[in-house]
Amino acid sequence: MIYGKLTLVVAHGGSIDKTYQINHRIKYPKLRVILGTGENLGVLTTQEALKVAEEHDLDVVVITENTDPPVARIVDFNKFLYAEKKKASETRGKSKQTEIKELRLSPTISGGDITQRANRAKEFLSSGNMVKVTLTMKGRQALHPEVAQDKMKQFSAQIQAFAKAEADIRRVGNTLSIIFVKK
Repeated sequence: MIYGKLTLVVAHGGSIDKTYQINHRIKYPKLRVILGTGENLGVLTTQEALKVAEEHDLDVVVITENTDPPVARIVDFNKFLYAEKKKASETRGKSKQTEIKELRLSPTISGGDITQRANRAKEFLSSGNMVKVTLTMKGRQALHPEVAQDKMKQFSAQIQAFAKAEADIRRVGNTLSIIFVKK
């Protein structure tokens, strides 16, 4: 059981800090009490809840303060904190960040290679990623940007049924780029 000078306990669950009131530092006169097994004991005074917790050699932890009366659980506080941290890490692990995969083309790329890159882009899109296609013109290739535009349009035509472009083809210096997302 946790006693003493501990007024508020802060549990670090990633970037979210949560404070818990425990045992004799609970400021509410009445609580809706739930045992760690899930059994609902109903509305008890704080002193009654502390007696029940003492009998089971556990702690009273206020879970939800926003309700009337606040909800408290009778649990081992250290095990409770461990379970909360584990839940937080599981939710962080399940959320997958969308990545931007990049495919590079050149103005001299052949039709077969464009088809191969389009198939690879479809794989990336089906796994939930975005695809950025860049085409860099080097040297004299920059004198004929219409060739590069045609290659980008060929690529767009092959992937058009599976994806849509976020914006038109952008030219920055000697580089053309476009970003595709799944339809």
